Amino acid sequence: MPDLVLRDATTAADLAQVRALCWAYRDHLIDHAPATRALVEHFYPEDGYRATLEALPGDHDAVLLAWHGDRAVGCAMSHPLEDGNCEIKRVYVAPAARGLGAGRALVSELVARAEARGQARVLLDTLKTLESARALYHALGFRERGPYAPLPPLEADALCFYEKVLT
Repeated sequence: MPDLVLRDATTAADLAQVRALCWAYRDHLIDHAPATRALVEHFYPEDGYRATLEALPGDHDAVLLAWHGDRAVGCAMSHPLEDGNCEIKRVYVAPAARGLGAGRALVSELVARAEARGQARVLLDTLKTLESARALYHALGFRERGPYAPLPPLEADALCFYEKVLT
């Protein structure tokens, strides 16, 4: 069985893999639970999401791919915030690769890079109903907190917000 390998998505081919995984992520969120469809379509409208993905790497300081053999099986990215901290976005692992540790590896690498840059905190959010993601963030030392940006009540009520204070 091949090992899991992380690498920066820097080539056009890599970024195409990230975009494909991000669309699968959006589809997963829409299909996850009936109540999340409207939220996802509001939070990630198709045209805006396409523009965000086409602009990659954009202002992201890291865009990572997890590879298992010759298959890209997961992605994650982070971007700096105005207060000097960073936010992790779009952590996704393809269903066939879940259980390989890709999500843990991706988030751990982004946290390590934030710490190396001297950032004091890493922030992220996820749907309250994504129990596996929430368990992973807790296991990696993230703590729940309130919203770190203004959001409409519908979004704020459906999301769980996390931070990890770095040393």
